[in-house]
This record gives sequence, structure tokens and C-alpha cells, in this order.
Amino acid sequence: FFLILSKIKTMTTEFKNIVWKEGPHYVALCLNVEVSSFGDTKEEALQNLKEAIELYMEDTPIDNMSIIEDPEIIYSHIEHA
Repeated sequence: FFLILSKIKTMTTEFKNIVWKEGPHYVALCLNVEVSSFGDTKEEALQNLKEAIELYMEDTPIDNMSIIEDPEIIYSHIEHA
């Protein structure tokens, strides 16, 4: 019998993420795809987000990813009761 090994072509894609502290945890959100995660530290939240994105991308074509250019935080003030 013959065993044929083929190389799997891989690529690297940059994702833009934001992270913030919410209560006792850190929340990490990917701006390119609708995926988020959390952790006890900023690093843990980002590592968990990376794993969640990898799982998401297993079933989603890269073409569905939003291209995010120059994100910035804009503050707004809303009057409320």
C-alpha cells in the first residue's frame, strides 16, 4: 500500500481585537468577526479569543471576515433620566 502525504497550505491573517475590564474579568472582542471571549487576565482573555476565532474559522470562509481599518474609540454623551 502507498501512503501519500500532502502539505496543507496555511496562511496567517491579522485580526483586530479590543479588550477591556468588566467586573472581575477581562473581555476580548474581535472586530473582524462576531466572536468574543473572556478571562481572569488580559492575556488569558486574548488567548481564549484566539482559540475561539480559530474554531469559528474552521466553519466560516475567510471571505466572510470584515476588513477593519483604523478603528478608534469615539465617546458619545446621551441624556437619560
